[in-house]
Amino acid sequence: MVSLETAVRARRVKWIAARLGVLGAVVLILGFAIFVWVLPRQQIELDRDADGIVVLTGGTSRVIDGLDLLKSQRGKRLLITGVNLGTTTADIAREAPNYNRVLACCVDLDYSAINTLGNAVQARLWATQHDFHSLIVVTSAYHMPRALAELEHQLPDVTLVPYPVLSDRLRVEPWWTNGDTTKLVVSEYLKYLFAELRMRFDSSAADNRDGRTSYGSLATPPLRQRTTESL
Repeated sequence: MVSLETAVRARRVKWIAARLGVLGAVVLILGFAIFVWVLPRQQIELDRDADGIVVLTGGTSRVIDGLDLLKSQRGKRLLITGVNLGTTTADIAREAPNYNRVLACCVDLDYSAINTLGNAVQARLWATQHDFHSLIVVTSAYHMPRALAELEHQLPDVTLVPYPVLSDRLRVEPWWTNGDTTKLVVSEYLKYLFAELRMRFDSSAADNRDGRTSYGSLATPPLRQRTTESL
């Protein structure tokens, strides 16, 4: 038979576990509420320029916005990180026919980044190469919190200026009224939490200071200056 003391101890453990579970759920829900609350709902106007502009690929509008910022001289150069190997300059020219001049002089392309961590590492390499101390960050509104977290981890001494790109859907309807948008926002929140947790246990920030990179097995992933090659 189970002794009274053992039964009491088991019940106490269950009680504590249940309370911790409830507390964890409350913290998770409150965190999500804050995450959603800070997401921009309108296009912002930049209040400052920066040394460089970084576009994290994932939509044509992000690249167009980045090129427009560069053309407006809000930064000296533009890095487009996470470019598909099959994408060519002809493709970009068709999408952005008014930006041929800046494409020819001031755009750098990264083909190796496959996720947000890779984007941040490439941005660090690029900013270090050009001695940039401030960057305008162009990505979607829902992706911006995680992108900034990764970039801040890789570039703790660089000023980051967010320039979120809003989708038409987020402009015209609340995120919770559309199933696909709801899944997207919830998924991004969970990815953000995982990224924050991962960064608390990795040593990449320390490695960055002596020139090493923790991005996969590549010591110096491919980064090309835009001339006439593919985009």
